Amino acid sequence: MPVKEIQTPFPVIDTDPSFGRVVGNFRATDYATLAASTAIAPAAVIGLEKFNPVAAGRSLRIPIRLSVLFGAFGGFLLAYQNSSLRFWGWKENAIEVTKDFEELSQLAKEGKPLYGETNMPAHIQAASAQNSRFAQLKFSLLPWFNFANHNNHGVDTSKYSS
Repeated sequence: MPVKEIQTPFPVIDTDPSFGRVVGNFRATDYATLAASTAIAPAAVIGLEKFNPVAAGRSLRIPIRLSVLFGAFGGFLLAYQNSSLRFWGWKENAIEVTKDFEELSQLAKEGKPLYGETNMPAHIQAASAQNSRFAQLKFSLLPWFNFANHNNHGVDTSKYSS
């Protein structure tokens, strides 16, 4: 099944980037989002407890620890989604375009597969790509990441070999 082409304001780098590529292309703003979310969640618990105490006489140790965990998880998903939006060309991505071209051109010169080695059959690779493509838009329902190596990335790879 061919990848649906969508008009985007910036160049498309990859319609189904792998987990490692997305995390490896985090910008400082992505890390700031992660840190802010991790810090805001327990601050909100403490603030709400001051505003409307429900745990009078009880320790807030467990709720604060859980809020740190949920804040960090939510911040990571938001940072991951922002990085993915740059891969899809939905946000400004000049840095990522340059980095992607350099990395994949080097792999092409060395004769290595652009998106990693895989021993999955072609139909399994296609199913994997169909399941994880644009999954970052559905993080509120089910966090789903692409950990599989496949060649279905929705871009013309001939630009890397020229």
